[in-house]
Amino acid sequence: MSVPTVTELLLARAGDERPGLRFEDETISWAEHVRASARLAAGLRNTVDPGKPPHVGVLADNVPAFSVLLGACAFAGAVLVGLNPTRRGAALARDVRLADCQVVLTEPKYRPLLADLDLGGVPVRDLGSWPPAADPIDPVPAAPDDLLMLIFTSGTSGDPKAVRCTHGKIAFPGAMLAERFRLSTSDTVYVSMPMFHSNAIMAGWAVGLAAGAGIALRRRFSASGFLPDVRKFGVTYANYVGKPLSYVVATPAKPDDTENPLRLVYGNEGASADLAAFEKRFGCKVVDAFGSTEGGIGFARTDDTPAGSLGRPTPDVAILHPHTGRPCPPAEFDADGRLVNAEDAVGELVNTAGAGWFAGYYRDPDADAERLRDGRFHTGDLAYADAAGFCYFAGRLGDWLRVDGENLGTAPIERILLRHPAITDTAVYAVPDPVTGDRVMAAVVTGGAPLDPAEFGRFLAAQSDLGPKQVPQYVRTVRELPRTSTFKVVKRQLSAEGLDCPDVVWERTGPGIAYTALSTVV
Repeated sequence: MSVPTVTELLLARAGDERPGLRFEDETISWAEHVRASARLAAGLRNTVDPGKPPHVGVLADNVPAFSVLLGACAFAGAVLVGLNPTRRGAALARDVRLADCQVVLTEPKYRPLLADLDLGGVPVRDLGSWPPAADPIDPVPAAPDDLLMLIFTSGTSGDPKAVRCTHGKIAFPGAMLAERFRLSTSDTVYVSMPMFHSNAIMAGWAVGLAAGAGIALRRRFSASGFLPDVRKFGVTYANYVGKPLSYVVATPAKPDDTENPLRLVYGNEGASADLAAFEKRFGCKVVDAFGSTEGGIGFARTDDTPAGSLGRPTPDVAILHPHTGRPCPPAEFDADGRLVNAEDAVGELVNTAGAGWFAGYYRDPDADAERLRDGRFHTGDLAYADAAGFCYFAGRLGDWLRVDGENLGTAPIERILLRHPAITDTAVYAVPDPVTGDRVMAAVVTGGAPLDPAEFGRFLAAQSDLGPKQVPQYVRTVRELPRTSTFKVVKRQLSAEGLDCPDVVWERTGPGIAYTALSTVV
């Protein structure tokens, strides 16, 4: 497949009077969308300083004006900077300055977030009313490698990085997925994940645009609003990330849930149990993939993928030992299913063919160098593969625990904890061992269901694939895990809080798996 540009995909819809965007009770045809983007592009060209980076910040929910502005940036040769409405104060100002925004366009409700911030003189204007209307312009010629968006990473391990997203990086997956899933003008694509992030743009918005399908926008994700929206808009395809999918599954089931037009949902980070439950409940196909905002690597589960696996990596993806750089051997398991050669089998997922779609971070050469080493793209994600080549996520490099001289990944422990019927969410992380290395701590969410420490200890003891060093030394019960606006768990916050927290914490005591309360809620 040749690599298209977003400009080309939009121009292909210039004469299409069918619904392009649907939002609440509003409908905009694709032809209207293209004309509105062309007029706005003319305004941008008249007001943006050509001597500076043509970067335009946007602070908004998933509203039609966001989509029109993205099209305008494509036509004007400008770059849209997706700003995160959950960032505050100096952190938000830092993002604006780092991205070299010439102007920030915001929904009025978010304007107070920018008041009194040090934006370096960057003006703030209302989205939808600026710049002044102008006669449409002929689109600036665009190439697949031309920059179109800056999309910030989730920032789970530090300040978010601005990922360079080119026309090709956005348009190619849209066209590829539209073709793969045989989407057409008769389909409706549902976009409820935040459009300032890559999942919504590349697995949602671009897919609908490439297919010529209608795109139904949801201002912000709502688990209870998901099925009503699917029925209202006639949604046939939706994109997701794992945690929101679980929120939908957790809503009360009804006998008529399968009575909907939904045919397929596509996304990443879904738990195996949630994927199966979603398919059965809503009568559709779920395709889960593995990838990153950076775009340097990606592959998907297939029908023969075992539960808990990410799928088989493509031939150019390898699991390399983080210390030796050599390919890791297949994982070996004992009779109880425990991984017995983690020291050798767990390594970093690396694209050995190069950068893939990774076009670098904006103004962060050190981070570029960390990702691209020896002509390879390093994900920072840990994994291991079984003898059949199926890959299993083991956590992030920064999540790796060192317990009694042994390296442990957090993801396998989390998968085991989620088997407990009362636990709806969990995060495993390191806290310091008083002597050396780490101890394992887990934060668990039960949704109000009681969790008895003695019963929990018996449950862990019954998990034959839970190794003795994987057993949490401390268990903290929380109402919810700290997450970014893109639903990533902020483990560094949990780890920093450690035992000094207002929640109930259990400590493992004795030679067996037994827990006693270390602290109580004050």
